[in-house]
Amino acid sequence: MQVNNSVIVITGGAQGLGLAMAEHFAAQGARLALIDMNDDALSEAVQSCQQQGAKDVRSYIINVTDEEAVESGFAQIDRDFGGINVLVNNAGVLRDGMLVKYKNGEVTHKMPLSQWQSVIDVNLTGTFLCGREAAAVMAKREQGGVIINISSVARAGNIGQTNYSATKAGVVAMTVTWARELGRFGIRCGAIAPGFIETPMTQAMKPEAVERALAMVPLKRWGQPSEVADSARYIIENDFFSGRVIEIDGGVRL
Repeated sequence: MQVNNSVIVITGGAQGLGLAMAEHFAAQGARLALIDMNDDALSEAVQSCQQQGAKDVRSYIINVTDEEAVESGFAQIDRDFGGINVLVNNAGVLRDGMLVKYKNGEVTHKMPLSQWQSVIDVNLTGTFLCGREAAAVMAKREQGGVIINISSVARAGNIGQTNYSATKAGVVAMTVTWARELGRFGIRCGAIAPGFIETPMTQAMKPEAVERALAMVPLKRWGQPSEVADSARYIIENDFFSGRVIEIDGGVRL
């Protein structure tokens, strides 16, 4: 599948990795549907993608954890563009914390259920809902399609990320399952597992935290959002890629 003229839906598309991928695809002549919760950021993202050369770009305020909102939102995208060729399931949140803390003979902290659930809702349930609706549109249109789920190197498990790691492992399991289920409709599914990528979040880190992080990366630098976008484009354009994960981590192992 070629990026040019393809209808590409990106969740969390107004900032960070989502915006980087949107701008990358815009420069290749894609038609873009950007999903986010930040109206101002969406407006800026639309303008940026238009400047990059997108043939059509529209924004949608959709809460990916709300089943009704996702159903109606994807139905609207289908009507607006006449189908969906690619979904990039990128929306995600972090709510890091230790499972328990123990000091001086007492448990001083336990990860609250709300902290666990908030990450599950966006990263796992949101990915499920958007993937389900995109797959339904693709199957109905009988033109095939591609679903890309954004996982993380943390899917193998990482200290302080019980909730995040669980969701990113789940995202990979869904990717493999969907590849097996949806292949008969000509729908391919792949995942990308980034490591430490330079985003506004990493730019806000304290110097000592940056030093610790980069010490774990053999290449001794941050990954760039454009390198993740390159990987997404590879999945789209390689018609025999399905059910697998591309690791973009500079060789890091958590």
